[in-house]
Amino acid sequence: MFKFSPKVQESPQDVRGTILKVVGVLAIVGLLVALPTPDATAVPPPATSGCRLESPKGGIQHVIYIQFDNTHFRRDNPNVPSDLEQMPHLLNFITDNGTLMANDHTALISHTATGILTSLTGVYPDRMGQPVSNSFRYFTPAGGTRTGVSFAYWTAPLFDPAGPPFPPAGQTDFTLTMINENGKVAPAPWVPYTRAGCDFGAVGTANTILENTGIDIATVFGPTSAEALQAALDHPGTAATQTFADFVGIGIHCAQGSAICSAANHGRPDPLTDEPGGYSDYQGLFGARYVNPVINAGGPMTDLDGNTIQDANGHIGFPGFDGMVATVSLSWVAQMQEAGIPITYAYISDAHDGHGTAGNIHFAYGPGEAGYVQQLQDYDQAFQKFFDRLAAHGIDKSNTLFVFTVDEGDHFAGDAPTPAGCDGVFTPCNYARVGEINADLRRMVLTQFGDSTVFSVHSDDAPTVYVNGTSAQPLRDQTDPIVRQLEREMSQLSSLNPYTGLIENNIMVAMADHTAMKTLHMITADPMRTPTFTPFADPDWFFFATGGPTCGTPGTAACVLIPARTSQSFAWNHGDIQDEIASTWVGYVGKGVEHIGVDDTTWSDHTDVRPTMLNLVGLKDDYVHDGRVMSEILLGYARPKAMKQSTSFVALAQIYKQLNAPFGEFAMATLKASTKALASNDAGDATYNSIEGQIQSLTSQRDALAAQMVGLLNGAEFNGQAFSDAQAQSLIGQGQALLNQANGLPH
Repeated sequence: MFKFSPKVQESPQDVRGTILKVVGVLAIVGLLVALPTPDATAVPPPATSGCRLESPKGGIQHVIYIQFDNTHFRRDNPNVPSDLEQMPHLLNFITDNGTLMANDHTALISHTATGILTSLTGVYPDRMGQPVSNSFRYFTPAGGTRTGVSFAYWTAPLFDPAGPPFPPAGQTDFTLTMINENGKVAPAPWVPYTRAGCDFGAVGTANTILENTGIDIATVFGPTSAEALQAALDHPGTAATQTFADFVGIGIHCAQGSAICSAANHGRPDPLTDEPGGYSDYQGLFGARYVNPVINAGGPMTDLDGNTIQDANGHIGFPGFDGMVATVSLSWVAQMQEAGIPITYAYISDAHDGHGTAGNIHFAYGPGEAGYVQQLQDYDQAFQKFFDRLAAHGIDKSNTLFVFTVDEGDHFAGDAPTPAGCDGVFTPCNYARVGEINADLRRMVLTQFGDSTVFSVHSDDAPTVYVNGTSAQPLRDQTDPIVRQLEREMSQLSSLNPYTGLIENNIMVAMADHTAMKTLHMITADPMRTPTFTPFADPDWFFFATGGPTCGTPGTAACVLIPARTSQSFAWNHGDIQDEIASTWVGYVGKGVEHIGVDDTTWSDHTDVRPTMLNLVGLKDDYVHDGRVMSEILLGYARPKAMKQSTSFVALAQIYKQLNAPFGEFAMATLKASTKALASNDAGDATYNSIEGQIQSLTSQRDALAAQMVGLLNGAEFNGQAFSDAQAQSLIGQGQALLNQANGLPH
């Protein structure tokens, strides 16, 4: 999923995909006695009778949303069946009963947190605060930078992982993790469900549950609570501890008055003070310690195979995010549904990495390797058991909306497999080398250009660059000569590629500064977390930045190498703009969904998931999404009347997406122009100034036009407001003209 470079950044041990620091047996047993102890013999409450979903024909009573990490519908090797092809129980369930949209897209940068949160909210990262993930840098008033982490509870402030203590003494940015365009807490995804009287269960789903023991426990339970005291004495900020297993990863957001979140069950206030329309007097349960006895009175939670769920150190409870394999995550979903929690959102960790015991290792497989194939077989069997178990409890496609999706695609970095033509299923594939090309960007720039400018990066194949400022000017302007020189240098970066043995020129394939990042929806309400500029690299490469000396000859192992394959290895690169990374999939099954099978034509992206789901269950948000309802996959009766009366709805929606989406035609055309601008070096920076001015003007026009378009679309989708063909055609014409201008930019 992701990693920190230990040579560059503080390394939090409690976020998804990091190398877990395995600690010993908890040494504060006495403290646990002071905590309130749930009644393990309590009878779970009956099914929630007050849940008022208003699907078009009233048939949907349950919602099951499954969020995969890095799981592919497309083949990574033409001879090796894809991840979904090797999970036929899941793939056939979707294609035999609904629609799998295979032309879906993520947002930028294309990482786990950004992708998941875009799907959950229906808005792009500039409206929910996480365009750079799974970690990012933020500027300090002195002009340096520190690390922030994208994964923190929905209402928590920015999580700086450099503690304990938390917040650490050096933290300077305390803006919200989930910051919207107005500097407030972004609207939360459970709200329309709980307002409708439906309890909402969260299983490892990004930021809807506690993500860490550094700041989240104090945020939810209070800084003087028994839970916070336990966290403070139990390796705070570290995973695989008893506190992490107790309180991270599992939660329930309850409807008002729900017995599940009663005080007797250790319910806590679940406030959202910035929520549009207000949100008060709601309660939540946080952590397996309090959730498990309510949904599973018979004892500890077990996976679908009957094994007690525990972390790498044997702590019973949440096993860690890399421990959320299919048999674990799906078991929690089934148990919640059977206990009367009708809405469940769950996360499943990737299958292309070996996670050992609940994530104590991270071993990257290549396509068709035996361990990878076996893991997919395990996932497939888990889905068979899951569907059978749900059906035995009367939960199936006749009364449930199922949605399955993924955060982003990946690029595999490694040698060609042997033997040639291996398929993994009948002939295992083997690899001599597996791993991203690790490269020190600062030392490469120093070596090739003699430029010793101090900058940091978010380590990645899209290594967002943060150029150090000064106490007088912490944030450098994008026209600062120091910044412009770095951009030119990075556009010319070259090195010996250790996979090919040849010099690779122009390793950075695209570049965006603030002007283009605004077009890509990467500028948030917190200027301190905005990168100076963003290069996008050849996806074989993974960049970090240290302050070491020159590298010597290009491609020397001092600065560029493929790490030896160990129990902590990484080979699946994302964050970038290539189609294999940008392209994703989403599957819908349930009443109102057309049975299409595979739709590989209709263009969509992550923001479309939420409005489509809410339309199918008859609910709405109190804000306008950046996405739109995917009417192309809905049966006629599931389309609101105003949508059907708006006969140009689809045509308007399609051009709207090409104008506004990060991977739409407009954004990709302006990114090409931005790349040319940032690389240019003529008198007075004339080319740069000209192209940047055109991008800025076109983006302003795009934003204004997109707002008009989505206003009409949202009105038809959720407010019963039909629009005329004349209105639509006028906007479509203006949109096409803008696309033509963007495509006509120099590149």
